[in-house]
Amino acid sequence: MESRVGLVVTVVSRQAKTWIALWTVYIVWGSTYLGIELAGETMPPFFAAGTRFLIAGTLMLVIVAWRRGTAVLRLTKAEAASSALVGVLLPGANSLLFLTERQVPIGLASLIIAAIPLWVVLLRLAARERPDLVSVTGLVVGFAGIALLVRPGGGSGSLAYLLLTVLGSFMWAFGSFLSPRLPVPRDAFAATAYEMLAGGVVLMTAALIAYSPHQLNPAHYSARSLFGLAYLVVFGSLIGYSAYAWLLANAPIGQVATYAYVNPVIAIALGAIVLGESITWRIVGGALLIIAAVAIVVRRESREEAPVPAPPSLGETDDLVRTDGHAGELAARRVAER
Repeated sequence: MESRVGLVVTVVSRQAKTWIALWTVYIVWGSTYLGIELAGETMPPFFAAGTRFLIAGTLMLVIVAWRRGTAVLRLTKAEAASSALVGVLLPGANSLLFLTERQVPIGLASLIIAAIPLWVVLLRLAARERPDLVSVTGLVVGFAGIALLVRPGGGSGSLAYLLLTVLGSFMWAFGSFLSPRLPVPRDAFAATAYEMLAGGVVLMTAALIAYSPHQLNPAHYSARSLFGLAYLVVFGSLIGYSAYAWLLANAPIGQVATYAYVNPVIAIALGAIVLGESITWRIVGGALLIIAAVAIVVRRESREEAPVPAPPSLGETDDLVRTDGHAGELAARRVAER
């Protein structure tokens, strides 16, 4: 009898942790769009993005070295080059949000970024990998939603900025598509740290060239912007990815992947509540098409995939919030690859 009670308690505990982790990912990653908006209010876009990735990448390297030793940080020349390429694509794509969210509502931006799995299916078609008809149908439906969102008129933001957001979505998908095909470091945490640092260095170099010393003076940044940047590093990086990594080790991938179509709902709600953004019929229509398409693609791809091993743990797998120091790039990339 005691063993049965213990088993029930263990199951309940695991289920509770799963839902806590899921809602952590839903809310934290859905709210990073608001964090980007706040950080970009007074901080130059590329400088804000570069600062975010340099801090997150440095934290990642320090924690990996502390918890796993320095041996996992060693790189070959090919791994260094691959990490740099993926780092330019992924953090570079994210940096475009710091620029475009000045003109594009965060709810709209989140929907366009949510289409990353659809871009990956398109890239698979281009590479002649032949995804099945269901995935292709989801692709068509999803891009119809994007076309609805970015068509001229309707007060949804500048067309040029909308197209830049689409470009960012494609860049992220392209980096996701290339990553498993390149000789990146075998340790997932080390690989992501190097990718973030590579992207951060490129973005910071661009910032130093593009912006004046006056624009780069921290004294001119508002408390809201500094809070937004800190939120991205601490919550979007440390807490959000820690919860996601735990989910990969303890929950079905189909359940974990639901974040891909819940995050835009959170972002749209926060945009309306905090920033007073309007929810137009175009946003509702585009949201329904894109979220439905992403749900179809993610669930179909997850069903066809073999079980995916969890990322290497820096600590005990039952520790829900580990200090993994990650900005979520690996997490989004893993789902996009499915």
